Amino acid sequence: MKHEWIRSFWNDVITQNREELPKYFKEDARVFWHCTKETFTVEQYVRVNCDYPGSWDGEIEKIVETEEGIILAGHVISKDKTISCHVVSFIELEGEKIRKLEEYWADDGEAPEWRRDIK
Repeated sequence: MKHEWIRSFWNDVITQNREELPKYFKEDARVFWHCTKETFTVEQYVRVNCDYPGSWDGEIEKIVETEEGIILAGHVISKDKTISCHVVSFIELEGEKIRKLEEYWADDGEAPEWRRDIK
């Protein structure tokens, strides 16, 4: 059940589906992007996600269900292949709605030079 739900949510995030995204959240939910120290209401999150420049593809790499909700690891790439990043999302649910979403985003890139030769 949760796997279908999370795949639908993921698809609406990636396709920047402004009309559908709010339905996944409780009205007073909060979203935290810890890497940039940002906190959003649902309305702000939908705006930031859907107004983010570009078109995107992505895949879910791992889903872990917990008592509190779902942990998702995913790969997001711009359709023009100029941006690639990974995200880990901690999704706390209340019923079938998101109460709290905490995300950690990282740009993909090369390992630092000092680590490249470690065997």
